[in-house]
Amino acid sequence: MAVKLRLQRHGKKGYPFYWIVAADSRSKRDGKFLEKIGTYNPNTNPATINLDQNAAIKWIEFGAQPTDTTRTLLSYKGILLKLHLKKGVAKGALTEEQGEEKFQIWKKQKEAKIQSKIDGLTKERDSRIQSIIEHERKQSQQRTKKKEVHSEGS
Repeated sequence: MAVKLRLQRHGKKGYPFYWIVAADSRSKRDGKFLEKIGTYNPNTNPATINLDQNAAIKWIEFGAQPTDTTRTLLSYKGILLKLHLKKGVAKGALTEEQGEEKFQIWKKQKEAKIQSKIDGLTKERDSRIQSIIEHERKQSQQRTKKKEVHSEGS
């Protein structure tokens, strides 16, 4: 049986939500699956990915082939890097501690990058809100000036 790690679509029309599952390659996209290993929500910015690392590693070691999108998600969460380091440990290229240290360094850098994106989005949203408030304030002042001109003219 050929096993694939793939996305299973859920959610309503125009608002997708995906489960990341290990499934037989012959089963339908939203059909039977062997194990649910995570979720992916592309509607948030940045996208929300919850993944069971141990289950994903287990299935890939058993020979499951991830689809292109799932491979990207696994790479984003560091699963593929962890597998690569695990193979290096098995070959004797580095020790378990060195592999874990490299993974933690990568993880800190990735989290910092994600946090900077979130901060940038928050700052952009706040500045947009401030510009809208300032525009409304100017409009309000213009309306009050027009009312004053009309009331003095009567």
